Amino acid sequence: MTSTVPTAITRVADGSALQAVLLDMDGTLVDTEGFWWDAEREAFAALGHVLDESWRDVVVGGPMTRSAAFLIEATGADVTVAELTVLLNDHFEARISRGVPLMPGAARLLGELAAHRIPTALVSASHRRIIDKIVHSLGPEHFALTVAGDEVARTKPHPDPYLIAARGLGADPARCAVVEDTATGVAAAEAAGCRVVAVPSVAPIPAIGGRTVVGSLEEVDLAFLRALITRVN
Repeated sequence: MTSTVPTAITRVADGSALQAVLLDMDGTLVDTEGFWWDAEREAFAALGHVLDESWRDVVVGGPMTRSAAFLIEATGADVTVAELTVLLNDHFEARISRGVPLMPGAARLLGELAAHRIPTALVSASHRRIIDKIVHSLGPEHFALTVAGDEVARTKPHPDPYLIAARGLGADPARCAVVEDTATGVAAAEAAGCRVVAVPSVAPIPAIGGRTVVGSLEEVDLAFLRALITRVN
């Protein structure tokens, strides 16, 4: 279900409050949420349909099958979910082949986590073929583990991807800090029992139930993440 890169998975000492950091990809580390919407618009234009801008908030951050099913129903397009999934991945892959912009603060945060040997995983609803391409832009050495949406039985908003990532890093989910940009991803991480930092990319995320919301990754560093865990343990 997961793919590892040549980085040793290090279990941190039991006495350390923060045991691992789990990071979403699209819209969190890389500025690609707009790429997905463009890919969806292009795919449906080829099928003779125009997408309503209001649908963007519905599909952002969700698993591709859910987004595809919604857009097919909304447009009445003559295409199956399986066929549309291939089209969307093809259009998106064409876009990222021209370069992937990192979100402000992403490179600094990844570098800091690596420098302090914090076990880190990439947890995405995107498919493996997409993750493997984007990880090369982020630096595979930054991740001990990656979890793809098409490799789990239930992806976000279910807790499974984050539970799998925590288990793979030998960490207690309650001692994992998660960084997410969508309500769907936040729901998955919270259902897994993780502490969540929301960095909204497209749609706003309310700061409720002890959830931490910030405006940019520029506000997030290792001390911030450690404090997030310490104050509830």
